[in-house]
Amino acid sequence: MDLPIQVHLPELRERLTRRLHELREEVRAAAESARQNAGAITAHEVTDHKDEALQQQLTGLDDAQWQRDREEMADVEEALERIAAGAYGVCVDCGRSIELPRLLSMPAARCCVTCQSAREQTATRFAVD
Repeated sequence: MDLPIQVHLPELRERLTRRLHELREEVRAAAESARQNAGAITAHEVTDHKDEALQQQLTGLDDAQWQRDREEMADVEEALERIAAGAYGVCVDCGRSIELPRLLSMPAARCCVTCQSAREQTATRFAVD
């Protein structure tokens, strides 16, 4: 871990810890909301196809948001583990230091800009094929 990252490490750790708590609360609230909505859906008969379609769309959006939060939570937890292991700020692909501005804007970043860009290009290529 290079010196600029070491200097900012307490701030980065605090930001990651705070974000982890926020995400845990969002996931907990989403789970509670899903339980309440499930009860409301069974308590009221859906008689209109438009209402049913809308409910399915909202459920799909909730599921996508929940999944996104879970993935971000895993990224944040992994970043905190890298801090504890002394490997924070090192690109998992090439082993070089991740640029400090990138870490300040995305504290859970695993890759340097170059490697992240390569990952995204590969993902785009496979998505198109």
